[in-house]
Amino acid sequence: MAQPAFDQSPHMPLSGALTETIGEPTIRAIMSRRTVTVTMDDSLARARELFTEHHFHHLLVVQGKILFGIISDRDLLKAVSPNIGTLSETDRDRATLNKRAHQIMSRNLITVTADTTVEVGARLLLEHRVSCLPVVAADGALEGIVTWRDLLRAYLH
Repeated sequence: MAQPAFDQSPHMPLSGALTETIGEPTIRAIMSRRTVTVTMDDSLARARELFTEHHFHHLLVVQGKILFGIISDRDLLKAVSPNIGTLSETDRDRATLNKRAHQIMSRNLITVTADTTVEVGARLLLEHRVSCLPVVAADGALEGIVTWRDLLRAYLH
């Protein structure tokens, strides 16, 4: 995918045709503005702590306010040894916790803006087979996140 002209961040900006139409609900109304983030150099041990502490499924990877990647709980499970915390744990198993976020994060992100319609957000989730959409400003700054649960909740209301 082509990189946006404004910076070298790896998210995919949406065209103006996908933004709010009069009367249609937008992502702004349903997104979570409180996000939990890590930096590219944070360890997987730190990511694991955050997943355990906050009970969610996606960690956003940022440098400053700019979004660069995402780590799902499944990404973390694949990257960390399953022997961690067991009697058969070895130094090699513990070393998997020393990997860095940038080593396992997804870089090809599907993102939306706060003005994207809820319908378009739902279509993007389905078409790209993802379970969340980071919400970014035109300059790539992270503004929030919307998940499939947020979209389902909006549909039911």
